[in-house]
Amino acid sequence: MANSVDPKTGFCSKTMTFHSLRPPVPLPSESAPVSITDFILSCLNSSPPSSTAVALIDATTRRRILYPDLISQIKNLTASLRTHYGLSKGDSAFIFAHNNINTPILHLSLFSIGVVISSVNPAATTPEINHQIGLSKPVIAFASSDSVHKLPLLKYGTVIIDSVLFESLMETQSEKKEVIKVNQSDVATILYSSGTTGKVKGVAQSHRNWTASIASGYSKRPVGKPPTVAFCTVPLFHAYGMTYTLRFLATGDCIVIMGGGGRFDLRKMCGVIEDYRVSHMALAPPTIVTMVRHGEVMNGYDLSSLEGISCGGAHLSKSMIERFRKRLPKAQLSQAYGLTETTGRVFATLGPEESRVEGATGKLMANCEAKIVDPETGAALPPGKPGELWVRGAFIMKGYVDNEEATAATLDSEGWLKTGDLCYINDEGFLFFVDRIKELIKYKGYQVAPAELEHLLNSHPDVVECAVVPFPDEEAGQVPAAFVVRQSGCNISESEIKDFVARQVSHYKRIRRVTFVGALPKNASGKVLRKELVKLLSAPPSKL
Repeated sequence: MANSVDPKTGFCSKTMTFHSLRPPVPLPSESAPVSITDFILSCLNSSPPSSTAVALIDATTRRRILYPDLISQIKNLTASLRTHYGLSKGDSAFIFAHNNINTPILHLSLFSIGVVISSVNPAATTPEINHQIGLSKPVIAFASSDSVHKLPLLKYGTVIIDSVLFESLMETQSEKKEVIKVNQSDVATILYSSGTTGKVKGVAQSHRNWTASIASGYSKRPVGKPPTVAFCTVPLFHAYGMTYTLRFLATGDCIVIMGGGGRFDLRKMCGVIEDYRVSHMALAPPTIVTMVRHGEVMNGYDLSSLEGISCGGAHLSKSMIERFRKRLPKAQLSQAYGLTETTGRVFATLGPEESRVEGATGKLMANCEAKIVDPETGAALPPGKPGELWVRGAFIMKGYVDNEEATAATLDSEGWLKTGDLCYINDEGFLFFVDRIKELIKYKGYQVAPAELEHLLNSHPDVVECAVVPFPDEEAGQVPAAFVVRQSGCNISESEIKDFVARQVSHYKRIRRVTFVGALPKNASGKVLRKELVKLLSAPPSKL
């Protein structure tokens, strides 16, 4: 097969499959019992950081954790969680916290026991929390002090992650217990992803999924390179933030974390970059937009240490990329493509040459395969032809929790994950995102399912029917816009519709625009023609 693989694109004309042209990354034998924590500690053992190397920095309190202390705190916390709370393999823990320097330590401790982590946005509402708890079935919760009031009582209660108690759990040396055997096939995390139908789905990811994702970054670190200072500004409850943090810890680098859940502060972020000589950053597209629109704020700071900026979670427009590069010409902006279902990135721009290709989201990562499939015929397509992106590899989720129908619709019998995104791969092997086949709305990197909002709107007694579609927004990327058919004789207003939804969903799911119509456009089978509604939103207003 090697002879039939195009050395430029990685495309095999015999199998109609794209293969990664990056060197393969070695992974542990699938049968070996290796947890995510085992893998990261083995990476650190093979290339030990110095005893004075800093692992974690809290940008708010300026607290630093050295690598020797990190390892001892992981061991202490692991023993404390087993001794004081009786946590054991197969249990599930609900993590409901804003970014915190203690979170990576908690993650690695739970992984080492084989406890499944269910990590949730602390902005979630009570109905959303209840749904996610129903999927993950946690026995214990770990929460920020400002979000703990939202949680119900669980079997082993709730531990506040930014408390003196939690600090004591990390410092108390408990007696050692027998080693727990964690298999790579065991579920490690249940993170959440919105589908095109119904409520959010619980994505079950294995220890091997995470190990494969972490290994792809570990293999790229040059031997003898001084430690990197990486700043994680994205949420640790998201796959993006979790993979970014674990990847840099595996390479013995330093991660800076800014705690708290307040509003984004560009000045504070620039101050952190300057103070800690940050060389790499993980950003979401809305932060890029803010940096471009309010660039004058950055003028008073020394940002010369910045070398690489990773951007993922949503698509960046070409114009925004160009404007950003003019603002920070020395920093390499690297885009990536990935899903919660792929445990992070599967395409990425690595190195200055790849980052210069405008509009691309990179090349296929090591240990990955891809197909571009015609959504209508199911036929695999060659380079240059747009179709649905399918991916396969060790990073693909196990499936959706308690949802065999959705799993079967997304994963086929050969292990291919159907992304629902319309893309093409060009004649140099770069992925270009075209549009979403799925009807998801991307608000600042968050996924919003129209069906969930439509279900809520349809529950209102004054609404006959409705449809929710994306409306372009420069700062957010997209915002939810609703078309509503009112009951005859009813005068429910736009603000009442917005308030009705806002009371029941997280801030990023709120309806931002309402248009009242006499009827929704539909095809012969009764399906709403969403593209027609999107056109109505973009049409110039009538002069009548």
